[in-house]
Amino acid sequence: MTLQGKTIFITGASRGIGKAIGLRAARDGANVVVAAKTVEAHPRLPGTIYTAASEIEMEGGRALAVQMDVRFEDQVRAAVDKAVERFGGIDVLVNNASAISLTGTLDTEMKRYDLMHQINTRGTFLCSKLCIPHLKKAANPHVLNLASPLNMEARWFSPHVAYTMAKYGMSMCVLGMAEEFRADGIAFNALWPRTTIATAAIFNIVGGKETANKSRKPEIMADAAHAVVTSPSRECSGNFFIDEEVLRAEGVTDFRHYQLDPDLPEDELRPDFFI
Repeated sequence: MTLQGKTIFITGASRGIGKAIGLRAARDGANVVVAAKTVEAHPRLPGTIYTAASEIEMEGGRALAVQMDVRFEDQVRAAVDKAVERFGGIDVLVNNASAISLTGTLDTEMKRYDLMHQINTRGTFLCSKLCIPHLKKAANPHVLNLASPLNMEARWFSPHVAYTMAKYGMSMCVLGMAEEFRADGIAFNALWPRTTIATAAIFNIVGGKETANKSRKPEIMADAAHAVVTSPSRECSGNFFIDEEVLRAEGVTDFRHYQLDPDLPEDELRPDFFI
């Protein structure tokens, strides 16, 4: 199965993993809704909804750039309405937009706590809620949250309680909604990387160039996401996938081309959080 002619709505798609997923869908001939905040380039965060849309169209897809902040219901509703008006419906929702702060309890400002929960958990819930009525009409509807496996061990919480809570909120949406909408045939799954992914967040927040060089490119998540959202929705729901495991099941055995440094031994790659 491919995404040819399908409409895929991606939050936070102006750069990084979200954009990579959009580019992969575009190569199938998909309609890609680039729903994100950035309309003017930032020195530390290259890319806007317009540059991403242009790249998507160059790859063979049709693009709709929509400025949207997932924290605001009116903006999300307007973006969904524009997508449906332009392309006639929504087949796939990718909840990619996320905020991160790897800080302990005493060092986490409440405005940062609120931001993570508003974008990660609330934003995922809101986007899903508003897309579901349209997904019910699709032939093979999927919702994919870029969220971690649910593992209720203290070691995943203690270094950054607020961030873990916010990401696990996205995971709990998968757990609950997969069952809630099983009869409707809408698949809800989570996807998470085995290694860190070389994105702006890695460079600017997590570990800079050293960590980025031990990371894989966003394309591995894009290829894994494509495999998930092209699977039969009634047979593939409620799963917490890891990118490498998805691609191994697809027959991929050599992952070096996904590495930022292809000569780095695989055992020296940096594992991602929650893995």
